[in-house]
Amino acid sequence: MKQSTETSDSRRLGFLPFSLPSIGEDEIAEVVDSLRSGWITTGPKAQQFERDFAEYVGARFAVGLSSATAGLHLSLKAIDIGPGDEVITTPMTFVATVNMIVANGAVPVFADIDPHTLQISPEEVERKVTQKTRAILPVHFAGQPCDMDRIHEIADTHDLRVIEDAAHAVGTEYRGRRIGALSDLSVFSFHPIKNITTGEGGMVTTDNEELAETVRILKFHGITKDAWKRYDATGTPHYDVLMPGFKYNLMDIQAALGIHQLKRVGDFNQRRKQMADRYNQAFSELEEIELPREVSYPHRHAWHLYVIMVQPERLTIDRDGFMKALKGENIGTGIHFTAVHLHRYYQDHFPYRRGDLPHAESVSDRILSLPLFPAMTDKDQEDVIRAVTEVCRRYRRKA
Repeated sequence: MKQSTETSDSRRLGFLPFSLPSIGEDEIAEVVDSLRSGWITTGPKAQQFERDFAEYVGARFAVGLSSATAGLHLSLKAIDIGPGDEVITTPMTFVATVNMIVANGAVPVFADIDPHTLQISPEEVERKVTQKTRAILPVHFAGQPCDMDRIHEIADTHDLRVIEDAAHAVGTEYRGRRIGALSDLSVFSFHPIKNITTGEGGMVTTDNEELAETVRILKFHGITKDAWKRYDATGTPHYDVLMPGFKYNLMDIQAALGIHQLKRVGDFNQRRKQMADRYNQAFSELEEIELPREVSYPHRHAWHLYVIMVQPERLTIDRDGFMKALKGENIGTGIHFTAVHLHRYYQDHFPYRRGDLPHAESVSDRILSLPLFPAMTDKDQEDVIRAVTEVCRRYRRKA
């Protein structure tokens, strides 16, 4: 008998998107204040947000930028990554992580992941170190921290720098310390789907004054760091260029959002955790999907993403079919991520092929992200749980 692909009669009315930002009246009022002040590009609010963020993560310095991609680009430049250098990273990340290694002229070297936690494997990192390796770029996947002690041990042994891609990790803690001040540099994202947002935007944090200063100069054409003050009452119109730079500055109208989003991140993350716990309980007995495990060392998960992995041997559909079925139930989903080495550019320009990174490939083929954002109601989550359970039931492979 042909299996039905029709949606159930109990599907939700109206589409539930994969993610929505939570913007409050304080954020709106602060943006309006910026617009009325006439100071909408980089200025005093950007500086305040930098100070607040540095204090939040426990770092000495924070530099606001137009995106986390810009932060990765400049962080790699700040430690002089260039042609001939190798940077070890994970294939389970958004392509920006790897693109910026390539943009600096360096070679990305992929280390496979732990198939259970989905974090980069320190053992695989160590195995990939060569005489050309200059840095390790771990990604705190989904808001759970990598094993930074092991990564730093490897870095110290081989005299390597460490840049953390913390795009998922606003509020993540590792052994009692917030991500943001553990390594040479850390890079955060404030894209609308992240734990806090400035519309678009990012932040680089560090305890190293020289690295912070380099990033600060590079972000605005290589001009001296206080260039924005050229236009206030205490400034001078003269400026100097110290190095060829870029246009990666965070604007005050963005920082106006960030100032108040940061005040709410504790509540945001607590709500994310409540929903993740509820998902975990609801899905624990479903054999058709696999849930990632939490890492064994002390940590606090920021729950940027809630991912599941479809078990195709237990279903008559694959991951894409599962997502299509959920869409039929009016539930939005995402893919985080297709393993980077499987994308066409990296297949064409680097010697990676399917089979080289089996754990990442298996996860990449099966993973999908479910809706998880603070503005979701309990009813919204009930709809997701019902839809996932229904899709598993409908397409369960008979023994």
